[in-house]
Amino acid sequence: MSVKQISIFLENKAGRLDEMTKVLADNSVNMRAVSLAETDGFGIVRIIVDDPYAATTVLKDAGYINKLTSVVIVEVPNSPGGLNKVLKVFTDSQINLEYIYALSAGKQPENAYMIFRVSDHKSAEAALVHAGIRVLTQEDIVAL
Repeated sequence: MSVKQISIFLENKAGRLDEMTKVLADNSVNMRAVSLAETDGFGIVRIIVDDPYAATTVLKDAGYINKLTSVVIVEVPNSPGGLNKVLKVFTDSQINLEYIYALSAGKQPENAYMIFRVSDHKSAEAALVHAGIRVLTQEDIVAL
């Protein structure tokens, strides 16, 4: 049920993100979500795309070091306490949260979509489904 995220390692210099996203654009890869974290000398760009396997091939062919990682994407009610409900499931299930970022709500603005990198995505998915929280699939990402 998890979705594949691509992490791309980029040198922390002006224009590097532009160059990488141009490679994706030139190959008709649509980014559905993006996160950028930087440290001294390099950055890590995390993206969600419709076809992660095609995107990783395009990136590799262009010389970008990248890695696929499983993440959990959850539909969160766009209302006060919506995110807290999801986080409580992780806490109650003793699932460690490594990082979080958002995905475009697409055609359903009444909901938000949050991407979670957790210590155990299978346990997280099971706990979320048990709590009645919708977990998205790769097919759901394409349909947004």
